[in-house]
Amino acid sequence: MKLTTPPNLDIIGEGNCDFPFTMENDTIVLNLKMTEDQNNFWKYNEDKTIKEVESYLISTYKAHYTSEQSKTQTLDLIESIGDAEPFVRSNAIKYLSRFGKKNGKSKLDILKAIHYCILLYHFAGLHNETKGNYETF
Repeated sequence: MKLTTPPNLDIIGEGNCDFPFTMENDTIVLNLKMTEDQNNFWKYNEDKTIKEVESYLISTYKAHYTSEQSKTQTLDLIESIGDAEPFVRSNAIKYLSRFGKKNGKSKLDILKAIHYCILLYHFAGLHNETKGNYETF
């Protein structure tokens, strides 16, 4: 039986695993869509959290300050002057540091922090994409 995995999902590592994966060169490719029905892999409900994060991210695209004529978001402008990476890092820190202090343990603060961490992953160039030729301070 051949296992299929999501395309373009590379996780570096070694070792034996008792869950669906493929090895390509020195890269382990995991199936992150595995649910608790399949070997009870996710111990801390990470699969449910990933689904909640995905739903939250989708909802944010309806809330951005854009118009039908322009899909430019404020973050696009911040990126154009070379400040996207420090901006999203600072916002992730802001939402993590206020968790439990403003409105109790707000799920929204965590979701916003995760969103900014995902954006940091992107703007830090960790998708192996080339970054712009700009300097940040």
